[in-house]
Amino acid sequence: MCPPTHFEVTYSINPWMDPGKPVDLSLVMTQWEVLRDRYRALGHTVEVLEPREDLPDMVFAANGATVVDGRVLGARFAFTERAAEADAHLEWFRAHGFTEIHEPAHINEGEGDFAVTSTYLLAGRGFRSSPLSHDEAQEFFGRPVIGLDLVDPRYYHLDTALSVLDDEADEIMYYPGAFSPGSRAVLARLFPDALIAREADAAAFGLNAVSDGRHVLLPQAALGLFEPLRARGFEPIAMDTGELLKGGGSVKCCTQELRA
Repeated sequence: MCPPTHFEVTYSINPWMDPGKPVDLSLVMTQWEVLRDRYRALGHTVEVLEPREDLPDMVFAANGATVVDGRVLGARFAFTERAAEADAHLEWFRAHGFTEIHEPAHINEGEGDFAVTSTYLLAGRGFRSSPLSHDEAQEFFGRPVIGLDLVDPRYYHLDTALSVLDDEADEIMYYPGAFSPGSRAVLARLFPDALIAREADAAAFGLNAVSDGRHVLLPQAALGLFEPLRARGFEPIAMDTGELLKGGGSVKCCTQELRA
C-alpha cells in the first residue's frame, strides 16, 4: 500500500471523478489509514510503499505490479503521468528480496487488469492494458491467461468490474455489463456459480474489493452486495473510501497483494 500525497482529480465518465468536487486530503489520508489498520486487525501483514510527491496516483498501489508465487511482473503504464510508478514499485521489490522480476515489454497496469485465481490469470483489456501483455504474463507465470474485453468506459480496469472472492475455490463476483458478449459467455462457462453484481453496486465500485477468502472489504455504498456475500459464507466489511473514489479507485486499487 502507498499513502496518498496530494490528489489531482482527472475528468472521467465515472461520476465519482468530477474535477468540480474538491478533495479533502486530511480525510483521504484518514480513509487510507483506516483501510491499512483494518487489514492489520484481520491479521494481515501490510507493507507500506513510500509515496512520491510527483506521483499522486501511487496511492493506487494495485497498478504497480502483479505477484504470483513470489514472482513479480512489473507494470508498464498506458499514460506517461504514471510511468515512473513502475520503477518505484520494482525498486521496492528488489530492496525486499524479490529476485524473480520481469520488466514488461507491453502495457499492463498490474492488478488493475490482472486477477488471480488458483486456476487462471484473468486479464482485462480494452482501455488500459494491451492484449499483448496477456501472452507475456502467461509465459512468465506459467498459468493460463483468460482475456476479457471491457467495453464500458466506466469500468476501465478489470478490478472495477470483477473481484476474486476465494482464489483457492475459483470463486468470483462480477458485473456482466462491463464485458463484451463473448467475454460474458466465457465468464459464465468458467464461473457458473459466480456472484452477479447489479449495476448500482458496480457503479458504486463495489467490485473494487479485496477478499482473504472469508472477509471481503468493499465500499460501503455497494449495499446490494452485502447480503449475497453473507449468504455465501463471507463476512463483508464496509469501508468508507469516498475521497479515494474521487481519484478513481477504492479498496482494491489501494491494495497490491504479495502472493508468496
